[in-house]
Amino acid sequence: MQGFTFDQPAARIVFGAGAARTTLADEVGRLGVTRVLVIASTRDEQRVAAITAPLGGRVAGSFTAVREHVPLPTAEAARAAAKEADADALLAIGGGSTVGAAKAVALTARLPVVAVPTTYSGSEVTAVWGLTENGRKTTGTDPAVLPRVVVYDPELTATLPADLAAASGFNAMAHAVEAMWAPRRNPVSTAVAGEAIARLAAGLRTGDPAELLCGAWLGASAFAVAGSGLHHKLCHVLGGTFGLPHARTHAVVLPHVLAFNAPGAPDAVARVARALGTDDAVSGLRALADEHGIPRGLRALGMPEDGIEKAAELTATAVPDDNPVPVGDGALLRLVPAAWSGDDR
Repeated sequence: MQGFTFDQPAARIVFGAGAARTTLADEVGRLGVTRVLVIASTRDEQRVAAITAPLGGRVAGSFTAVREHVPLPTAEAARAAAKEADADALLAIGGGSTVGAAKAVALTARLPVVAVPTTYSGSEVTAVWGLTENGRKTTGTDPAVLPRVVVYDPELTATLPADLAAASGFNAMAHAVEAMWAPRRNPVSTAVAGEAIARLAAGLRTGDPAELLCGAWLGASAFAVAGSGLHHKLCHVLGGTFGLPHARTHAVVLPHVLAFNAPGAPDAVARVARALGTDDAVSGLRALADEHGIPRGLRALGMPEDGIEKAAELTATAVPDDNPVPVGDGALLRLVPAAWSGDDR
């Protein structure tokens, strides 16, 4: 067994049906804050109003101009809203883009974040932030952006449209699968990732939002410890450079990266297969994706064919050196075209 360092990010997790309605005010109160900036999309306006009503006068303002991949102007506008509200805390109610906007504020203002996820993005339990400027998505880690409290309420994800729930579930699956071979993997993160894959697969098959939400939490927790690898480096390029939708991009790309890395990671692939309940991890994951209508190729998401070489080039320099299969000598020009066209292997 190789040596490792285990560094577990700390966060308070509150999980349960109805938790957003019944516990949020107490959780905000525990932080001792009095002026909360609520960050949420206008799509959730009525639900957000109901969730935040118990906070009363502690709501000092709101920011609703949430955008996917957190463009720099969005980050700057959110920071200005926090300053104008004289906020001493941030409450993010929504998916990964909403949490990402809150993280952008916390990165510079060092304000505590409370997150109430409404998708299976997992960003709420990682210290990873991301900003997009001039077609390039930059990511980094900072303990200040890790939400102090996360309230998981399956009632909030039960209403997701089936196609969005599937894409978001596969986005969560990508965290867990990537954790199997990421640079800082260790026995704990690997075990947690395996449990996450099993719960996510069960949740996708049955439509159980509690299983999906628990799996998303576990998968992102494993990812937060193990780190980012080839899959996320490629997807960040695809999102930042070509504006592809975040969750659906992860869903499309994941089986292709698993197939690419499989020859160099037999133990990880075997663990993924066991967690999926299948004999072959790649075909099992592909079958699950097909069952939920996930497109096989990025061209279905609008990626131009003439962007393949650029995506491969930008990704190659960001992939960790210990990726199970080396990405040099044009190897990504096998992976990215396959992911674009939808070819399995």
